[in-house]
Amino acid sequence: MEKTLFALSLGFVGLILATQAGWAAPRCGPRDEVVSALAETYSETRHAIGLAGGAEQVIEVFAITETGSWTITVTQAQGITCLMATGDQFEALTEALPARGDPT
Repeated sequence: MEKTLFALSLGFVGLILATQAGWAAPRCGPRDEVVSALAETYSETRHAIGLAGGAEQVIEVFAITETGSWTITVTQAQGITCLMATGDQFEALTEALPARGDPT
């Protein structure tokens, strides 16, 4: 039983390492390095920005409309930026939001 659990855990570690090796940009690091990696590797530029956590975190959306590649980052007050999500099929929308209190 112990050998089986050990083998399974090694398999999971290998799977995690293989998944992380596929990321060309750093998962966390100084903001300028992460942003440079997104620009150089995926040609992504910033399309949106907002504050979270009582203004202790900056949330940014980087994307390139030609390929649809996108990345969401979070930058802490200390200047460390982490990749939170990535994907494809990015599409910029300019639709109006409903007025406050309007349930539609």
